[in-house]
Amino acid sequence: MSFLARDALDDLPECVQRPLYDRDHLTPGIVHIGVGNFHRAHQSWYLHRLMQQGYAHDWAIIGAGVRPYDNDMRAKLMKQNCLTSLIELDPNETTAEVVGSMIGYVAVEKGNRPLIEQMAARQIRIVSLTVTEGGYYLDPVSRAFDSAHPDIQHDAANPCAPLTAFGAIVAALKLRRDRDTGPFTVQSCDNLQGNGNILRQTVVSLARLNDPGLAVWIDTNCSFPNSMVDCIVPATGPDELAMAREFGLSDDAPVTHENFRQWVIEDDFCAGRPDWNKVGATFVDDVHGFEAQKIRILNAGHQIIAGAAEIMGIETVAQAMSHETISAFFDKVEREEILPGVKAVPGMTPQDYLALTARRFANPAIGDTIRRIACDGSSRHPGFVLPTVNEAITAGTPLDGLALVEATWARMCFGAREDGSRIAPNDPIWDQLTTRAIEARTTPQRWLEMRNIYGDLAHVPRFADAFESWLGKIYKDGVASALQHYLKGV
Repeated sequence: MSFLARDALDDLPECVQRPLYDRDHLTPGIVHIGVGNFHRAHQSWYLHRLMQQGYAHDWAIIGAGVRPYDNDMRAKLMKQNCLTSLIELDPNETTAEVVGSMIGYVAVEKGNRPLIEQMAARQIRIVSLTVTEGGYYLDPVSRAFDSAHPDIQHDAANPCAPLTAFGAIVAALKLRRDRDTGPFTVQSCDNLQGNGNILRQTVVSLARLNDPGLAVWIDTNCSFPNSMVDCIVPATGPDELAMAREFGLSDDAPVTHENFRQWVIEDDFCAGRPDWNKVGATFVDDVHGFEAQKIRILNAGHQIIAGAAEIMGIETVAQAMSHETISAFFDKVEREEILPGVKAVPGMTPQDYLALTARRFANPAIGDTIRRIACDGSSRHPGFVLPTVNEAITAGTPLDGLALVEATWARMCFGAREDGSRIAPNDPIWDQLTTRAIEARTTPQRWLEMRNIYGDLAHVPRFADAFESWLGKIYKDGVASALQHYLKGV
């Protein structure tokens, strides 16, 4: 068994690709906040592949986190010199490589002083984040900055000892302004349409709460490129740890991923950037069409199948796609209610993207769980599904299937499957969702009255009536029967 360590790379099994560059000569250029599996399979991998070609050795990544639980990942990665084993799950072949583009991980401390100082260092030219769709302190309906959130109020009152990643970024930029070391690019790597615009809104709005002059400096000098990121990356559990061992790797935090990646980036970097385009990333002037295609088709597609599969006790996405009724439901909602509102992008029509998405979801080598894609629905439904609902209401186009998607989510949040087994909490506001779901069993309108998620949709009869009818049918006849009823068009 080969341990991951800087001095043991030559001892890796021959079947495992390894860094060809000298990691002792890498210097940092990026701080990444939120070192989860997705980052290590995506941005970190693109940089690693660039380094393999002899480029970007002055752009190495320093990992970071802002919450106490980030210490667990830091401890695992520091133990193995921040090396990560990536296992690609191709349906025909499974391969492994060790990625070495991360060279350090900032100490996680109350007040985030080490992180602030690291970001303030002159060498750092990009600060990137993967903090999940729900981590940007937005009102879920208006998408405006939530200045009343307790975390934001704390950071406004304690700018030198912030709780949030955004407070730490503001504090670091203040130091850079005062020290005349210049701005850096702040780059979101999360699944949000207009993620750079949203990140700018959060950072600048937070700065404005106690230092309007700094807010103007950040808004004028820093760049916040929009981007679209895509790669299916399951959570790491016993199966993934076993896969690493099968390759002869002793890795406390291996990452598995599908054999597909995409990264489309707005070319707006105020302090330079790596040439990620040399290894497959795409730089464009406007990323909006790519974002819309991915979020509306793929991310919403996860939500189409998640609620029904969870209620039925189906464990993985691939198993759900092999279920005749669920896969037909996915296809019908996508083709009839989502695709008409999605435009083609260079090289990809919505129909082709849907076919690609269906193949990726059905990949039997990916152990992506229904629980993972159903997690944090209070952010994912407003971000991925409800924009299409609102557009359908305006345009007068079909939305019956989308109403059924929302009904399956409401039934899932009841907290029990149809076989009586318990559904464990999987949302930051799970208690609120469960309370509403219980009430909605007899009064469906109570679910839609969550204005923090649905806005005024409770008062739109075409949607609200369809939702009420579907939820009633799910409780009366079961979710499979409801899906089949939709598929028959009656």
